[in-house]
Amino acid sequence: MINPCRLVLMLFGALSIFIQCDAQPARPFLSNLKAGQHFPLYTGYAAAMERSAFTLDEGYRLQYDIDSLGADFITDNAGDLGFAFWENNQWIYRVVDMKVKPVITLSYPDMVTYHYYPFENIRVEISMVVHSSTAAFWQMKITNESNVLRNINLASFIKKKQQAFKNTRVMAEDGKIYFTHVEEPDGWTKDHHLPMVDSIRDLFQFSSNVSSAVCVNDLSFNENIFEEKNETDSAHLISIRKDVSLQPHQSDSFRIFRIVQPLSHPVSSLEKEADSMEHASIVSYKKVNEHLFSKTPLPFFSDSASMALYWSACNMMRQVFYPAEGNLKHNYYVFSREPQWGWGHGGQVFHESIAMLAYAYIDPVSAMNSQRVFSDRQHSNGYINYRTGSYLDEVIEYKGQLTSSAPWYSWLNWEVYNITKDQSFLSELYRSSKRFYNFYTSNRDTDHDGLCEWGGEAVLESVRDGHVAVWDQVGYPAEFEALDLNCMLVMEAKSLEKMALTLHLDKEAVAWKKDYQKRTLLINKTFWDPVNHFYYNVDKRTHKFTYKKKDDLKRDEIIGFLPLWAGVADHQQAAYLVKHLTDTASFWRRYGVPSLASNDSYYNPKGYWNGAVWVQWNYLIERGLLDYGYKKEASTLVHKVMDNMIGVLKSDHELWEFYDPDSTWGGYHRTYIWAGIIIRMMMDLQTKRK
Repeated sequence: MINPCRLVLMLFGALSIFIQCDAQPARPFLSNLKAGQHFPLYTGYAAAMERSAFTLDEGYRLQYDIDSLGADFITDNAGDLGFAFWENNQWIYRVVDMKVKPVITLSYPDMVTYHYYPFENIRVEISMVVHSSTAAFWQMKITNESNVLRNINLASFIKKKQQAFKNTRVMAEDGKIYFTHVEEPDGWTKDHHLPMVDSIRDLFQFSSNVSSAVCVNDLSFNENIFEEKNETDSAHLISIRKDVSLQPHQSDSFRIFRIVQPLSHPVSSLEKEADSMEHASIVSYKKVNEHLFSKTPLPFFSDSASMALYWSACNMMRQVFYPAEGNLKHNYYVFSREPQWGWGHGGQVFHESIAMLAYAYIDPVSAMNSQRVFSDRQHSNGYINYRTGSYLDEVIEYKGQLTSSAPWYSWLNWEVYNITKDQSFLSELYRSSKRFYNFYTSNRDTDHDGLCEWGGEAVLESVRDGHVAVWDQVGYPAEFEALDLNCMLVMEAKSLEKMALTLHLDKEAVAWKKDYQKRTLLINKTFWDPVNHFYYNVDKRTHKFTYKKKDDLKRDEIIGFLPLWAGVADHQQAAYLVKHLTDTASFWRRYGVPSLASNDSYYNPKGYWNGAVWVQWNYLIERGLLDYGYKKEASTLVHKVMDNMIGVLKSDHELWEFYDPDSTWGGYHRTYIWAGIIIRMMMDLQTKRK
């Protein structure tokens, strides 16, 4: 008898592809992991949004499967925390020396649980929680699974190669070490006058009795490193040792605290925060996280690697959110939290907010509030500045024009509404979207021909802000009628039409339709090349593909596919574009669609906008393929991108700004919010979203 839970999806001769109803993985995936060596899991951890703050915010990355190193918690500037174990005249620190290597069993944005065996029958289980932006704790349980008495010595330490810890004060009898360290802000942070705490006081503390505490300058792991030493005012390694004597099948549990505060705060504030975590329930942190992700749609993919990518992206997107603070009334995100670097830590930008099309399935309220950050900051003339954060309104003026970001505003607001169905949000953001659209089109068509060009500091505004073939080798973007910009404006007007219809503003909807229909005709008349059957920018003055040299604007860049996403191409043009797209000698690379065709002389797969795979732009292409009925190609594209992201997660447990189309590699900045759009790419294969 045929199992009724089997659904036949496709038949190609004798080949049948089935989905089993009982194959859908159970919730919660992130609470039931078996993530051993090279499992594709994101392992960055930072405080939950409600316990986070922009200034002095300490996050951690768990490095756990590199044989030559330890299972350490890495920070960008505050030192790395790890553990070493001593028994029978042997220190065990490196992963390769462990009897059983670490396995992660639970992983959420602010917590992780894992276990390993440094010695035969000695099990170590650790749950780490980032309680707040200034405090974290490690719950350690050591179990003797053998039938004999075991005497183990634990050394927990924090090490720092550069800029030694200062002002160390050891209180071994209390299991505490106080010290200070410096975190120098980068140039971008200084130039933009963002608040930054550079002088920091630290507390490293055990919850139970310890045997010794030391501060040393030796970072090599040998038999003498943890021996009792004289206290020094400057140290590269601080350590607290604890003797653990365990009868057969006995366990010992205790906590370790790492707390940071501005140097200006009293020491008592460190101690108070340690006390607050003494009896905090790890189960309660877990339940909060499970509840957070309880309504996130289960992914269509059920293999463990795809599941790990999906939920890793969920973790990362949630992790980069901060609560309302400073000048903001609503929660907001940064697009890189740990490590912190100025450009990625200033606040929100439209093009990063593409991630909201995925994140809104996790927390619809904070996704809507994130979009409200833009409307709250909107100028009276409709302008929205390039970047908005709790302490930053980045208004960039260039040659008399105000720089904004790529106009993905109305579209994002409509897409977020489609997920949340919040009518008040739609009404509020429709008004804001309309004002921004009118500002943009009024200020970006300097020759009044109905087509717009990038303005302000145009390289920044265009999103493609480095190593663009046309920008670098032909001319400045403001000199061209912009194919990509006008496709975005078509999608903006289409979204405004849908918003107006939903709000019963029928006359306004008619006007928006006329607007995008007119622009669509101009795009096809101006940018379509009937020779190469592709779309290109044109000279603003002549509307030709020649600027300095004949046809020098005919560079096969990823923007040529945006007419698919915007619904501008007719079906014949779409067929030509798909032919270009699936050419393995140009765009159809092993791991996705590069930003520049691989047969272009300027192509660099590890470059920037001259060859790398940008996940969010591959998402736009996927949407276009689905809209035009190219489902097979869309599926293949998503799998290409997934394969690279999974491969990189296996090697370094990070989600990156962009990826190499030809090899397993990610760069240049990690913990990048827009990589989270991969979960929407995966979702949209299952059900095409309107």
